Amino acid sequence: MRPFEYVRPAETEQAVAAVTADPRTSFLAGGTTQLDLMKDGVLEPERLVDITRLPLKGIMHADSAVHVGALTTMEELAADPLLRERLPFVREALLLGASTQLRNMATIGGNLLQRARCRYFRDPTVAACNKRSPGSGCAAIHGIQRMHAVLGTSDQCIALHASDVAVPFVALNVTVHIQGTDGPRAVPLTQFYREPGTTPHIENVLNHGELITEVEIPLLPEGVRSHYLKVRDRVSYEFALTSAGVALQMDGDTVREARIGLGGVGTVPWRAWKAEDVLRGATASTENFRAAAEAALEGARTLPGTAFKVELAKRTLVRTLETVVAGASS
Repeated sequence: MRPFEYVRPAETEQAVAAVTADPRTSFLAGGTTQLDLMKDGVLEPERLVDITRLPLKGIMHADSAVHVGALTTMEELAADPLLRERLPFVREALLLGASTQLRNMATIGGNLLQRARCRYFRDPTVAACNKRSPGSGCAAIHGIQRMHAVLGTSDQCIALHASDVAVPFVALNVTVHIQGTDGPRAVPLTQFYREPGTTPHIENVLNHGELITEVEIPLLPEGVRSHYLKVRDRVSYEFALTSAGVALQMDGDTVREARIGLGGVGTVPWRAWKAEDVLRGATASTENFRAAAEAALEGARTLPGTAFKVELAKRTLVRTLETVVAGASS
């Protein structure tokens, strides 16, 4: 790892100004795997601005939302009693997202900003990676594809977004609060990430030096049931092959409102808008759940190594919907 300068500002404004002023400077926090990527030679900043001591930690309850500081750890948020009561699928995603040790270090803001787990992006000896070196190509398209995306892909990149908690977050359309040198702004999570298109190296709407300070999680109405299901190769400490985060508001056996996020299949945390449209006003039946799953995976682009994900994702969503309805009727 190359030498770098390390600074620890006391105020958020100082941290933002320090990074904004120098394109060779990066933030250091939990969850982004910044140091891992530096050790591997993927990232080579000349200065790190440590934000772990900034006053950006804590959970505040409001009437309609939970406000979570960006430096709140995954474990701290998972332990919040209101999450267990009103947002169980968020809690489930947090607890399935990593080991206990990692959840006690990784922050909510860092989790949302974690870099791609693509083996080709993380190996600097592989020349072809448009995310790491724009215009160089995409080795994954002709390589091992099992842990890659089928939704939101392009000819330039098929790298998967690996966050678990971002799946229910995108279903809820969490608001991301951002601080820059021009002041604060707020962006819905459904508009925060960018699909790769022709610019895979641009992963979100943050300008250099902007910092996530808080996420605002809307509370589900009383009585709405939710569930997060993660399908993976082994029981613990593994990224999702497919996952689904579902919240349903029921009126008898009719779906009044549905919120659906998918993981393990998208280059960004995937909001399944078309599936929600299919379910809204429909009877809660396996037939309608399957129709919603078909709509959710419409337009999937597969390669030989990712073709299995389409059917697996559909079955994952159907099972999640059935679990939520069974819980609502019990």
